Amino acid sequence: MNPNSIKVILIDDHELVRSGIEHLLGSDPDVDVIAVGASGEEAVKLAEKLNPDIILMDLNMPGIGGTEAIKLILRHNPNAKIIALSVYDDGPIPHQSIQDGAKGYINKGCPVEEMIDAIVTVYKGGNFLSSAVATNLAFSHNAAEENRFECLTSRELQIVTKILDGYKIPDIATALSISPKTVNTHRYRIHEKLSVDTDVELVKLAINQGLL
Repeated sequence: MNPNSIKVILIDDHELVRSGIEHLLGSDPDVDVIAVGASGEEAVKLAEKLNPDIILMDLNMPGIGGTEAIKLILRHNPNAKIIALSVYDDGPIPHQSIQDGAKGYINKGCPVEEMIDAIVTVYKGGNFLSSAVATNLAFSHNAAEENRFECLTSRELQIVTKILDGYKIPDIATALSISPKTVNTHRYRIHEKLSVDTDVELVKLAINQGLL
């Protein structure tokens, strides 16, 4: 172990993804994954206990999820350096993550070189967006029509993501560790904010806004 290596904790609820990323990062002698976790709650505990240099945080997880975990970690330690991990290159999720305080945002499928570049850049005090995310954000800010999904909270975006992935209400409740009643409450607010009446209209809006 290199005593001068960048200390990283990795948070992702999928074991195969977590193991794969940990293995890839292990190829760089300047990066040391000191702990892994599978939920936002674990991320908060590990960040407080270990005070890592970098936190690699999956956004779409059960429980409080990555977006809420980012806020909680930064509330406790405003200097924490967090890089969001996601499968989404566009839409409101990258923008929301940066607003929540993440210093970087990368796609899970990015090359290992880009992931290491992100870790080093953020560790040195910079910000990092993977090339695809940066391009999409630039075009979205220049678009004539405002992205209507940006009015949603982090939890509402989590639920929208699940709906777009084809999850039913009980499945969303299980995945996010909340009750079906709570899911329906959020769903009602989402429909109200976006001026849609059904999930079918929600999907159509997502297509028009480039989320699908």
